[in-house]
Amino acid sequence: MTLRVSETLLGTIHREGERAYPGECCGVLAGQPGEIKQVRRLLPVVNRRADDPHRYLIAPEDLQRVEAEVRQADLEVLGFYHSHPDHPAAPSPFDAEHAWPWYSYLIVRVDHGRAVEATSWQLAGDRSAMLPESLDVFNEV
Repeated sequence: MTLRVSETLLGTIHREGERAYPGECCGVLAGQPGEIKQVRRLLPVVNRRADDPHRYLIAPEDLQRVEAEVRQADLEVLGFYHSHPDHPAAPSPFDAEHAWPWYSYLIVRVDHGRAVEATSWQLAGDRSAMLPESLDVFNEV
């Protein structure tokens, strides 16, 4: 699978990660599904995880609201994004434990307040591992 996202949208995620530092930002990736998932819209969500700044939580009511917005825009939820402050842009065991197989998980590494790397992952169908997903970043013309 490939997750395709514009430089503009990825830049928005980078800025969100930098603003949330040293905590994690989070949000929903919306667009068209397929072998190449095309991200058309980002829906930032408040990180409801107050007890640990190195985790994120999207509250059920926030997810319901976002899913309704996505449907109204005739898009689908493709996955989720979040930042990893001062940690690699790779899923933690916590991330893998809470992931769903059909979604993309875009992770932005934020080192000392600056976004430096983005990767995308998908949980294997048998839930055995998070697998790297191609991240195609394109320049809008």
